[in-house]
Amino acid sequence: VMPQVVEISDPAGGATARISVDRGFNCFSYQVDGHEVIDAETGFAAGAGRPSGHGIPILFPFPNRIHHGRFDWNGQHYDLSGGTAPDDGNGNAIHGFCLDRPWRVISEDDASVTGEFHLSRDAAERRPLWPTDARITIRYGLEQSRLIAKFTIDNPDGQDMPFGFGTHPYFRLPLGPDGTAADCLVRVPAHQQWELDACLPTGRRLPVDPSCDLRTGGRFGNMQLDHVLTSIAYEHAEPLETLEMSVDDPVAGHRLVQRCDGRLFREVVVYTPPGRDAVCLEPYTCVTDAINLDPAGTGSGWRVLPAGETWETRIELFTGPLGAATVVD
Repeated sequence: VMPQVVEISDPAGGATARISVDRGFNCFSYQVDGHEVIDAETGFAAGAGRPSGHGIPILFPFPNRIHHGRFDWNGQHYDLSGGTAPDDGNGNAIHGFCLDRPWRVISEDDASVTGEFHLSRDAAERRPLWPTDARITIRYGLEQSRLIAKFTIDNPDGQDMPFGFGTHPYFRLPLGPDGTAADCLVRVPAHQQWELDACLPTGRRLPVDPSCDLRTGGRFGNMQLDHVLTSIAYEHAEPLETLEMSVDDPVAGHRLVQRCDGRLFREVVVYTPPGRDAVCLEPYTCVTDAINLDPAGTGSGWRVLPAGETWETRIELFTGPLGAATVVD
């Protein structure tokens, strides 16, 4: 069976994107003026590479790890370590239930495509691993060469649905044919980091270490990161209404911007996959292992969606010349 891939385009803006429907509705290619922004293995849509290692994996109903794959919710004990859900190789459940499964396309046109994943329908054997059923819909669209992802999470169950959400984009460096990956500057406006033990947060938040202080831009050539950054805010102030993280390529003269709602996305995981000229800037609504660390959610971002209710957000990607104004009202 031929893998199902949907290509969308915005001819006026010179952009195209390709989405692998069968591998988690993963947008594994986004090209602007012929330059590829997303890093994915050749043949990804046909099955090459791990689903979590390429393109833009979708992390739901939880991002990152759940310690030993175990948690308690409403007096029930859940164990995800039985083998039907993704595992990090160290016994921790990782990245949710939908990044390695076929989704269903529910509408498409030349410039957009919408896909849906409904846990009880599209990964029925994983439904017992979560307290409730769960559903996520994504609309990918191109507008003026920007890639805009609109996410709708809804609770089709009769009980309150616990969830966290994130994306795991792999951005390919450099940003142009003349650029150099090592000289690219990665910016994330985070003032703190979570203290981690074997990729799991201890519960302590620390000031960002110089090695992962990306507020004024960290040089990719000096980075080896797999850090959970937080306190996305103005200095001593409220959360940023709009969270912008970016990569500048001073040699190619280009900037890549990823933009989302800073009131909903509290954490950004910054990961440099070993041996690749790529960086992951992963916006999360909650910290790793939030369901165990702080299930009430005040300190962790863990959320509960009442029966029948809906939660919506969006993430935008765009590139442009360095020095041009990137802020759009």
